[in-house]
Amino acid sequence: TPPRMVFQDPYGSLNPARKIGWILEEPLKIQGGFSKQERKRLVTEALKAVELEEDHAKRYVRELSGGQRQRVAIAAALIQKPELVILDEPVSALDVTVQGQILELLYRLKEEHGMSYLFVSHDMNVIRRVCDRVIVLYHGEIIETGRTENVFRCPKHPYTKELLRKTMTVHESHS
Repeated sequence: TPPRMVFQDPYGSLNPARKIGWILEEPLKIQGGFSKQERKRLVTEALKAVELEEDHAKRYVRELSGGQRQRVAIAAALIQKPELVILDEPVSALDVTVQGQILELLYRLKEEHGMSYLFVSHDMNVIRRVCDRVIVLYHGEIIETGRTENVFRCPKHPYTKELLRKTMTVHESHS
C-alpha cells in the first residue's frame, strides 16, 4: 500500500458532503477485493482504533470536534494498512490537551500496526515526544539529522539551536 497522508486541517482535507462512514469506506471500494460486509467491518474497526464510536460513521465532518476530525483523518489514513503514514502538522490546530491525546493515539497505533511515520512539524516539543530520528530543514536544505535525543542534546547548526531555544522559551513560559 502506498504511503497515506494526514493533514494539519482535517476539516479541509475530509469531504464535508459525505458522512464519515463513506469517507472511510471509499478507499476500500476503490482498492477492491472487499465485500460490503468486510468494508463495514473495517470501517468499524478503524473508528474503534482511533477511539471513536461506531455511530460516528453516520455523522458529517462538521458535526465533529477538531480532535474527532483528526481521529477520522487518521482512521482514513490507516484503513488500508499502509507501512508509512505522512503526518503534516497533525496536532498544530488542536488545543494542548487534545494534542496530547492524539499524540498518544499515534504512538499506540504505530506500535500496534508496526508502521512508520514521517512527521512534519515546527513544534520541537512534539518532535521530541513522537520521533525516533529528526531531520532539520532550513530553506529546503537538510542541515542536520540524527537520533532525536542526540540532536536535542547537542545541536550543531545555528538554526537548530534557535528552534530549540524558541521551544524552550515557549515551554518555560507555559510552565
